[in-house]
Amino acid sequence: MIDLKLLQKDFQSVSAKLIRKGVSTELLEELKAKNEELKVAKVAYETLQAAQNAMSKEFGVYKREGKDIAELKARVDENKVKVAEAIEVQRTATEALESLAMAVPNMPDDSVPDGKDEEDNIELKKVLTPKEFSFPPKEHWELAEQNGWIDFERGVKLATSRFSVSFGMGARLERALINFMLDFNRSRGFDEVSVPALVNRTALEGTGQLPKFEDDLYKMDGQELFLIPTAEVPVTNLYQDEILAEDELPKKMTAYTSCFRKEAGAAGRDTRGMIRQHQFHKVELVAIVKPEESEKIFEEMVTCASDILTALELPHRLVNLCTGDLGFGAAYTTDIEVWLPGQATYREISSISNTRDFQARRAKIRYKDGKKNSFVNTLNGSSLAVGRTLVAIMENNQNEDGSIDIPEVLKPYLGM
Repeated sequence: MIDLKLLQKDFQSVSAKLIRKGVSTELLEELKAKNEELKVAKVAYETLQAAQNAMSKEFGVYKREGKDIAELKARVDENKVKVAEAIEVQRTATEALESLAMAVPNMPDDSVPDGKDEEDNIELKKVLTPKEFSFPPKEHWELAEQNGWIDFERGVKLATSRFSVSFGMGARLERALINFMLDFNRSRGFDEVSVPALVNRTALEGTGQLPKFEDDLYKMDGQELFLIPTAEVPVTNLYQDEILAEDELPKKMTAYTSCFRKEAGAAGRDTRGMIRQHQFHKVELVAIVKPEESEKIFEEMVTCASDILTALELPHRLVNLCTGDLGFGAAYTTDIEVWLPGQATYREISSISNTRDFQARRAKIRYKDGKKNSFVNTLNGSSLAVGRTLVAIMENNQNEDGSIDIPEVLKPYLGM
């Protein structure tokens, strides 16, 4: 959640940043109106409370002077009713502002470039040079079917479109990639955790998937439980509504989970293959840190994910997302895009984001900063999407006869 105190103090500055992220003027006007209502309610309450305090002091004076307190008591009792009413008006105004603010995205950092969509993202650097093939490289679904690694038709038979079944070496490679990624992340100081695949509404509100993205989530009938769209949700919310000791930070974690997304906004996109599935495996990085540490640890996370791809000998590039492509909760994001020769393009395989204190405010994650409690910063990123990594291995390591070479770093995980 955006900082409501900052909103009240400097509405113009906050709204200017939100406009950069595409927030409508209608929503901003509504936010301004709710903010003004709360200001008025606070002033009314403070005025009445000040009067109450003044009258309370008069009691002592009246008693010392032997005055009749009946009329003063009547005024105090009448004002008490007004104070109680003012408290309720202020509570209602606060809830209305907070409810509206839950649908407002994070403010982008000043360093984020302006832009409309992914076409306006800025390439930071390329890592490794794509291989030149002496034959037309095939796309991953052709290779998967030829090698018997992935069966898309049986996935549809078991569920519906955008599901698949892995067989033999395809299934073994997925498992090898998961173990390799977890081991790699642990070597970089990220502690492994295992979390539920179902979470409650509060957890999804904490990390910003709700209320805005409910249509993209799978919900359990009759229960306020949802299948997770990413391990970011349960791992970040491990510390929901807690006050951490300063010496506990930073908390750097990695987790493997299956992820579930309806892909409600992806109709007609990537309908073939494994690029956009309803269920997929992913290894995630999450960090909970003091604000002054967040930029340093962000760079550690980007480097960690990039180095996994380098170890797998997969060409990739780092991209700075513009305001129009920035996620709901992110203050800034670096995407990592892997080269897919079958498509002759780079495709996203990881998004690493610093949300600053946006998620911490929603999830109430704080730390003891000297004598006061302060909000932490939270960071998250894929390290990596397993299916897309498998796709990249197939396309980059293919031979003319359709066979696929196994990356050296994965061979120990396969008993090779």
